[in-house]
Amino acid sequence: QVQLVESGGGLVQDGGSLRLSCTASGRTFSGSAMGWFRQAPGKEREFVAAINWSGSSTTYADSVKGRFTISRDNAKNTMSLQMNGLKPEDTAVYYCAARYSGLYYTTPKFTEYDIWGQGTQVTVSS
Repeated sequence: QVQLVESGGGLVQDGGSLRLSCTASGRTFSGSAMGWFRQAPGKEREFVAAINWSGSSTTYADSVKGRFTISRDNAKNTMSLQMNGLKPEDTAVYYCAARYSGLYYTTPKFTEYDIWGQGTQVTVSS
């Protein structure tokens, strides 16, 4: 059974940094493309960043481009999201997700992801 577990969320001040991690188990990690999404209270789920199976291709939402960096370590079965310059509008529950087809490309479409983690809360205070 495939499982994704996020960690690293917390409370940070405006302009601060956090690093989220997503650890995968139950299936060969390099056989997946991954993504980060977020959902704020009362809002729809929103794409944040995506990475292909090897890490050679990444995509970011315009709202986080230049501030967030997605990466992965297939040897450690982990994916990370380094978040710098955090803003109050970044406050949300952050989810990692995996998909097992089309591994060479990235996609912002949450419907294309097969497995989701339980989420980790990120709160940015002003």
